[in-house]
Amino acid sequence: MEPHGPRESPPWEGSSLPGAWPSSALGQAFSQILHQFAGQESQRGKARSAALEDLAALLEAKECDRLFEGSDASLRGMPEMLGQVAKALGKYAAPAEEQEGRGDRHSEVAEKAAAVALLFLQLLRKVEAAKNSLVCPAWKTSLRPLVGPIYVFAVTHSLEQPWTSPRSQEVAGQVLALLLQVTECSSVAGFLHGENEDEKGRFTVIMGLLKPDLNKDSWKNNPATKYVFSWTLQKVTRPWLSQHLERILPPSLLISDDYQTENKILGVHCLHHIVLNVAVLLCLLDLFPILEKALHWKGDGARPTTQCDEVLQLILTHMEPEHRLLLRRTYARNLPAFVKRLGILTVRHLKRLERVIIGYLEVYDGPEEEARLKILETLKLVLQYTWPRVSCRLEVLLKALLKLICDIARDSSLTPDSVKSALLEEATNCLILLDRCASGRVKGLLAKIPHSCEDSQVGNCIRRVQQLSEGAPCDTT
Repeated sequence: MEPHGPRESPPWEGSSLPGAWPSSALGQAFSQILHQFAGQESQRGKARSAALEDLAALLEAKECDRLFEGSDASLRGMPEMLGQVAKALGKYAAPAEEQEGRGDRHSEVAEKAAAVALLFLQLLRKVEAAKNSLVCPAWKTSLRPLVGPIYVFAVTHSLEQPWTSPRSQEVAGQVLALLLQVTECSSVAGFLHGENEDEKGRFTVIMGLLKPDLNKDSWKNNPATKYVFSWTLQKVTRPWLSQHLERILPPSLLISDDYQTENKILGVHCLHHIVLNVAVLLCLLDLFPILEKALHWKGDGARPTTQCDEVLQLILTHMEPEHRLLLRRTYARNLPAFVKRLGILTVRHLKRLERVIIGYLEVYDGPEEEARLKILETLKLVLQYTWPRVSCRLEVLLKALLKLICDIARDSSLTPDSVKSALLEEATNCLILLDRCASGRVKGLLAKIPHSCEDSQVGNCIRRVQQLSEGAPCDTT
């Protein structure tokens, strides 16, 4: 630490008898420590060194045992203040912007990190003691503002990097291990995505802390941030990663797009992990808003074609001739998401969509019938979003749906009855929507079939269409 001259006693000393200080003195003490970290640049080095010593003494004090009790009204707001102190400590020990020939600065950062790690160990041991005490039920609430900053610090300094030393790595590793112990997590992955289904995990919190340092203007200010992001990302896999796609994709693209080879490789590793753990086509759907920021329709003329249009066109082009069932299922599984994304603009693709839908409804897909079920889901969305253009396609869609219903009714394969019922249900719902889009014409065309139909399943489907169809135009809701 940097040397500093004589200074006044910490503000909590002498405020009362040992072990019986006024509770407000704790708040004043931590507030002064924060003030020392935020001091003027010319005095900041000495002030921060003094703040570290003051904080170490404060954490040793018996009064601090009450920090995580949560029962004293005068301690209200202390968890948030401790969170601010943790952030200040992490910033104090963070490596500066990368510059060549600054090995002396790296050793200084490692020294600071080792000192800060000891303080975090002290603080976490206080939490552990409170957790094991029956009189401290509020330790989880008090710990919440601390876990994010402490995690980011621990990962920053526990990995082998130019700014770390064997000593700083060791104590930072101890901080991470104790943090997992205190939060009752068996692994870093469990800490991030939650140990069970009822627990949210802290991945969102961590990404929120890293976000200010992961935009195009700031991501190189702290050379550790990209490594913390990458290391943390690799710990979260499917199915948990999908819900965080909007948070993790932009930084990964930013890092991979850098001119430095090292950063390109790091970014590609991040993107590769995302592709392996998030459905690729759905990943593209979340990427489109980023790519299309400049494309804003102003109401004059036709709306511009977007990347989503181009990708859907490409998918449909590959879907139409595809005969391999595995690929057909994969394409069909993702098709509804694209229709939802485009909404009414799906009309641009109606001709090709019509051919794909009819073609896929004709082909048996195996016992689970995943492709045909997803195609029926797609057809329902198409009918809802593009209903004004449906009436001219009435006959061809009606024939395809009736053929599907008849095929299912006569199906003697190993397809489970539950799957057959699901197909009949979805096909019937499509007929009802089709009738509404065509102002009741389907009901009229089907009027004579129930009297001549010998199959009860087919007859039941048609009677249901006649009963539930009201002839009202379909809408997009």
